[in-house]
Amino acid sequence: MRTWLATAAFFIRRVSTKLSAVAALLTVSAATSLAQPAGETVGGEAALKLPDLSQVSFFNGSIDGHKLLLIGILFCLFGLAFGMTIFVRLKNLPVHRSMREISELIYETCKTYLVTQGKFILLLWAFIAVIIAAYFGWLSPVPGKSVGLTLPIILGFSLVGIAGSYGVAWFGIRVNTFANSRTAFASLPGKPYPVYQIPLEAGMSIGMMLISVELLIMLFILLFIPGDYAGPCFIGFAIGESLGAAALRIAGGIFTKIADIGSDLMKIVFKIKEDDARNPGVIADCTGDNAGDSVGPSADGFETYGVTGVALITFILLGVKNPTVQVQLLVWIFVMRVIMLVASALSYFLNGAIAKAKYGNAAEMNFEAPLTSLVWITSMVSIGLTFLVSYFTIPVLGNDSSQWWKLATIISCGTLAGAVIPELVKVFTSVDSRHVKEVVKSAEEGGASLGILSGFVAGNFSGYYLGLAMMVLMALGYYMSTMGLSSMGLEADTMLAPAVFAFGLVAFGFLGMGPVTIAVDSYGPVTDNAQSVYELSLIEQVPNVEAEIQKDFKLAVNFERAKHLLEANDGAGNTFKATAKPVLIGTAVVGATTMIFSIIMALTNGLTANVQNLSLLYAPFFLGLITGGAMIYWFTGASTQAVTTGAYRAVEFIKANIKLEGVVKASVADSKKVVEICTKYAQKGMLNIFIAVFFGTLAFAFVDPFFFVGYLISIAIFGLYQAIFMANAGAAWDNAKKIVEVEMKQKGTPLHDATVIGDTVGDPFKDTSSVALNPVIKFTTLFGLLAVELAVKLASENGTTLTRVLALAFFAVSFTFVYRSFYGMRIRAGAE
Repeated sequence: MRTWLATAAFFIRRVSTKLSAVAALLTVSAATSLAQPAGETVGGEAALKLPDLSQVSFFNGSIDGHKLLLIGILFCLFGLAFGMTIFVRLKNLPVHRSMREISELIYETCKTYLVTQGKFILLLWAFIAVIIAAYFGWLSPVPGKSVGLTLPIILGFSLVGIAGSYGVAWFGIRVNTFANSRTAFASLPGKPYPVYQIPLEAGMSIGMMLISVELLIMLFILLFIPGDYAGPCFIGFAIGESLGAAALRIAGGIFTKIADIGSDLMKIVFKIKEDDARNPGVIADCTGDNAGDSVGPSADGFETYGVTGVALITFILLGVKNPTVQVQLLVWIFVMRVIMLVASALSYFLNGAIAKAKYGNAAEMNFEAPLTSLVWITSMVSIGLTFLVSYFTIPVLGNDSSQWWKLATIISCGTLAGAVIPELVKVFTSVDSRHVKEVVKSAEEGGASLGILSGFVAGNFSGYYLGLAMMVLMALGYYMSTMGLSSMGLEADTMLAPAVFAFGLVAFGFLGMGPVTIAVDSYGPVTDNAQSVYELSLIEQVPNVEAEIQKDFKLAVNFERAKHLLEANDGAGNTFKATAKPVLIGTAVVGATTMIFSIIMALTNGLTANVQNLSLLYAPFFLGLITGGAMIYWFTGASTQAVTTGAYRAVEFIKANIKLEGVVKASVADSKKVVEICTKYAQKGMLNIFIAVFFGTLAFAFVDPFFFVGYLISIAIFGLYQAIFMANAGAAWDNAKKIVEVEMKQKGTPLHDATVIGDTVGDPFKDTSSVALNPVIKFTTLFGLLAVELAVKLASENGTTLTRVLALAFFAVSFTFVYRSFYGMRIRAGAE
C-alpha cells in the first residue's frame, strides 16, 4: 500500500505542472461555450439522441419496442440466477481441508491485489473525468439540458462502467478460487470427467454473470434514461469500462508473468518440481493466474461486449436517417443479444448431456474434445436462432422484406468466426499441433535457441491464417451490405456507409456466444491453479489421509493418476486460453472500425465535406498511419520491460530466501513479499503506460483530426497482427513444455529446461503484451471520440495555434512517460 501511495505521489508531483495545459483547455472551453448563441445546435457525442422506442411496433403490432426490451430484462435476471446457481454449487462441492486452505490463501492475496488496483483505477479515472467534464460540461453540453444534471449522470455512468469491469473481475476470482481446490480434490479418484466439468462450470458461471450484468446495464440506459442524454451516458459508460479493463488487463498481465517467471525459473536453478511448496514464488504465481488470466479476461470481456454495442448504437444514431429504421435496428440488436444469452445456456446444457454420456464413466478422455464441441454447438445454435428471431423481429426493415436474412447473415459471419478462429488457433498452439511438436523437436537438439525460433515461426504463420480468415468473413459481410442496405426500400442513403455497419455487426457476431467464449477462456486459470493447489496442499503427506478421505467422502484415491490428469487438463486449458485471445482482439479491431466511423462522420459533416482528407494524398492522414505502428511497438516493449524488471527482483528475492532443507513449505511472509514485488512493478509499469497512452491520444488528436483518424486505423491493424503473433507464439512455447512434462515424462532433463526457458519467454508474449492491446485499442478509440472533438472545437473558435501548442504540451508529457517506461524501469544494482 505504501508503495502504491508513494508511486502515486511521485506521479502527481512530476505531472502537476503539465496539467496547466488541461486547465487552459478548460478555461478556453468555458469561455467559448458561454459565448455561443442561445439555441445553437451542438454536434458530436453530446447531440446523440435516442429515438422513442415505443413508437415502433413489432411482431405484427402486438408489442412496441420499449415493452419488448423490458422482457429482455427478465432474461438478464435469468442469466444472473444461472451464474449464481453454479456459484453456490461450486462452493458446496466436496473438498479436503488442506486444499481449501490453500485456495482461500490464494483468494486472500487476490483480494489484497484487487483492493490496491481499485484505488489505482480511481486515480486514473480522475484524468478521464477532467476531459469528460470539459466536453460535456463546458464545450458541448447536452442541448437543452442543465449541465448540473447531465454532467453528474454521465460521470456517474463512467464510474458504473469501471464498477462493472471491476465487479465481474472480483466475481471471477471468487468463482475460480472455489473451483481450483474442488478440481484438485475431484482428481483424486482418478476419473477425468469431474476434472473437466468443474472448471467449465466455473467458466460458465463467470460468462453468464458477465454478459447478463453488461446487458442489464445497457438496457437500463436504453429504457430508463431520457433519450436526450442516453447517448452520452452510453459513451461515458463505455469509456469507464474501457479504462477499468485496460488497467486490470495490463497490470494483471504484468503481475502474473512476473510471478510465473519467478516461480518457473526456480525449477531450473534448484532442480525442484513444479509448484514445489518450498518455493515462495508459487503462491504469487497462483495469485497471478487469477490476476492475469481471470481478472484480465473477465474485465476485458465485459468491456468488449459493451463497447461493441455502444459502437453500433453510435453508428445507428449518426449513420441512419430514418427514425423508424433507427428504432427497428436498435431493438433488433438488443433482441439478438438476449437470444445469444439463451443460445449459450441451451448449448451448455446440450453439450453437457453429450459429454456426460460419453465421458462420465470413462477412464480416459481428450479434455479438448468436449470444449471444442461446446464452441461449435453454441455457434450453430446461435446462427440458427439469429435467422429465426430476425425473421420475426424485422420481417420488413424500412420497406425491404429481404434485409432480415441479409443482416442475420452478416452477424452469422462473426458468430462463425468465433468457432473458426479457435480451430485455427489450435493448429498452432494445441498439444496435438504439428507446430508445437516442431518446437519440442527443435529443442531436443538445439536447446532453448531453436525451440524459441520455432515458436516464432508458429506465431508468424498464425498471423497469416487468422488474418485471412477474418478478412474473408468481413468481406462476406461487406458483400451482404451491398444488397440494398443503404436504401432499405426507402430513399437513397437512408444508411450512410453500410459496409461500416456490416463490419460492426461482424464484431457483434464475434461475441454471439459470449458466455461460452468467456467460459473456455476461464477454464485455463482454474486448471493451472488446480495443479498448484494439489502440490501446495501437501495432501500426500497428511497422516492417514487415504483412510480419512475414504471415511469422510467415500472415495478411493490414486495420487499419481490425479497428478497426471491435472497436468493433462492444464494443457487443454492452455490451448483454450489461447483460442479466446484472437477472438477478443479481432472484436476490438473490427469494432474500432465502427467507432472510427463516428469520428469521421463528425469531421466530414456526415460525409459531405473534407472527405478528400481521408486519403494517402493528405499527408497528415498518412503520417498518422505511420505513428500508430510506433505506439504499438513501444507498448509491447514497455509492458515486457515491466515484466523483465519485476521478474528479476522476484527471482533475486526467491533465490536469496528459498529454504530447501528442513522445511516442507515456504513461509507466508516470504510468499507475501513476492506478491508485493509483483504488485509494485505491475503498478509502476501500468502507470507509465496509461499516462503515455492518455496524453498521446490527446496530443495526436490535437495535431490534426485526420492525422488522428489515420493513427486510430494504424493502431488497430498493427495491434491486430502483433497480438495474434505474440499470443500464439507464447501458447506454442507453453504447450511444448506441457508435452515434455506430460507425454514424454522428461521433467528435470535438459530438454525440459529448454522448454521452460521458451515458456518464460512466451509468458509476457501471450499473457501481458498481446492481450492488453485489445483494451488499449478500444480505450484510445473511445477516448478519441471526445479528444478529437475538443480539438476541432478549439481550433474552429480560437485558431490552430492553441491546439498545436496544447498538442506539443500533451506530447511532452506522453514522451516523458514513454522514456520512463524503459529508463525508469531498468534493472539497477542494489535497488529493490
